[in-house]
Amino acid sequence: MSIKAKWLNAVKWDENGLVPVIAQQAGTNDVLMFAWMNREALAKTVELGEAVYWSRSRKKLWHKGEESGHVQIVREIRLDCDEDVVLLMVEQAGNIACHTGRHSCFFQRLEGSAESAEWVAVDPVIRDPESIYK
Repeated sequence: MSIKAKWLNAVKWDENGLVPVIAQQAGTNDVLMFAWMNREALAKTVELGEAVYWSRSRKKLWHKGEESGHVQIVREIRLDCDEDVVLLMVEQAGNIACHTGRHSCFFQRLEGSAESAEWVAVDPVIRDPESIYK
């Protein structure tokens, strides 16, 4: 697939050539994670039918699950009304999307009043990350 495909031009890429991406569990609509894609990552995602992101820290493509086996099978791709955010509806292999071994990366909830608020982990670890990443 050419990364010059016309549909890619509809996306409003930021100054770094990236677009924010939300991965959501198909069926339950659980928000699993947030990541970034460049043109190549989005084109590869469409080509493979599995989520491929752009790792800003490693400065390379990152096929979700390449180390953990927790791939995301893409069932649907949507573009928001401003055409600057992508939503992936995915089936999450192993029910683990987060590198902490949890279902979702959004496992911390703010609790307490404004003066004494703190982040509290409210979702369980499904699998010890040390057993996932070797």
